Amino acid sequence: MRKICLAVAMMASMSAQAAESYTIDPTHTYPNFEINHLGFSTMYGRFDKTSGKLSIDWDNNTGSVDITIDAGSISTGMKKRDDHLMSPDFLNAAEFPEITYKSTKITISENKSATIEGNLTIMGVSKPVVLQVASINCGDHPMKKGTYVCGFDAKGAFKRSDFGITYALPAVGDEMKLHVEVEAVRN
Repeated sequence: MRKICLAVAMMASMSAQAAESYTIDPTHTYPNFEINHLGFSTMYGRFDKTSGKLSIDWDNNTGSVDITIDAGSISTGMKKRDDHLMSPDFLNAAEFPEITYKSTKITISENKSATIEGNLTIMGVSKPVVLQVASINCGDHPMKKGTYVCGFDAKGAFKRSDFGITYALPAVGDEMKLHVEVEAVRN
C-alpha cells in the first residue's frame, strides 16, 4: 500500500511539473495593431515595451498567457500622432499606463495551433478577446547556446468603443485588428 501511495504521489508531482514556464522576451515581442483611418487607408502601430510570462502544458494541450504592455510605448512612426494616441482622447496613458491581456483558457491542437481566450484590459475596462495562433514553434535558440525558446504569432480583433475609446468614431474605425508576435525564454 505504501508503494502505491508513493507511486501515485510521484505521478502527481510529475503531472504538476508538466507545464513549462517562460518569460516574455521584450526585445522580440511586439503587440501591434491596424485600424481604418478615415476610410482612406489603414493605420498601423505597435507597442515597444512589453513584459509577461506564459506557460505551456503539452501533456494536457493547454497553458496560460499574461502580458503587460506599456501604453506609453505606442509607436506609429509619427510623434505628434503617438502623443495624441497617448492622450485622454484615446489610451489616456498617464492615468492608465498599462494594457494587459490575461488568458482564461488556452486550447492547443495536435498541430500546435492554439486558441487563446482571455481578457484584454484597456483604460481599466476588461473585455473578452480571443486570439488565434497558427503555430507554436519551440526549440534551442540558434544564437544563444543553452537557451530554449517558444514563439508564436497571435491574431484577434476587438472594438475600441467597447473599452470607452470613442474619439473620432466613425471616421476612424471602431474595429482594431490585433497582432502579437511573441518570443519567450524557458525559465
